[in-house]
Formats: sequence, structure tokens, C-alpha cells
Amino acid sequence: MNSNQWMSLLGLANRARKIISGEELSVKEIRSGKAKLILLSADASANTTKKITDKCNSYNVPFKMVPDRFQLGQAIGKEARVVVALLDEGFAKKLLTLLD
Repeated sequence: MNSNQWMSLLGLANRARKIISGEELSVKEIRSGKAKLILLSADASANTTKKITDKCNSYNVPFKMVPDRFQLGQAIGKEARVVVALLDEGFAKKLLTLLD
């Protein structure tokens, strides 16, 4: 995984206003069907990880783990973030290929 590429693309998605960050807001987007991809930090708590992965599985939303909350936050120009939801199909597809 090339960290610079996925972080740059996530930053671009952020500037295009195609992402939502935060656990509760992400769960809301999963439920509404707007979330196309969920990025979850590997250092998230067990409770958060279970909640997000269960929601993703029940609503058929793909999710990917990223190394840590600081990289995820840095990519979108914010403090540490644990969960980020992508709302755009194009950004989601490209990020899936970069994170595989």
C-alpha cells in the first residue's frame, strides 16, 4: 500500500466534500445508503471496530483498514480520525484499488 497515494486521494475527496468523518455520522451514512466505502483505523477500539464492521456487513458497504488514526486524520487535514465514510462512488473505487 502506497500511503502517499491513498492519503492524497482522500485529501482530494475531502476538498470535494465527498467524505464524512466520525463514528456516529459514518453509521448514519451507512444506514442511509450514501456511504460507498468506510475507512477504519487499525488502532480503533474493539467496540468501535465491531460496531462499524457489523454495520458495513449488514448494509453491504465495503470497508478497509488503514494503519492508524493519525494518518487518517492527516490525510483530511484534521486531528486524529478513527472512521471516515466516502460518499462518492468514483473516489471509493479508486481508494479500494490503492488500499488492496
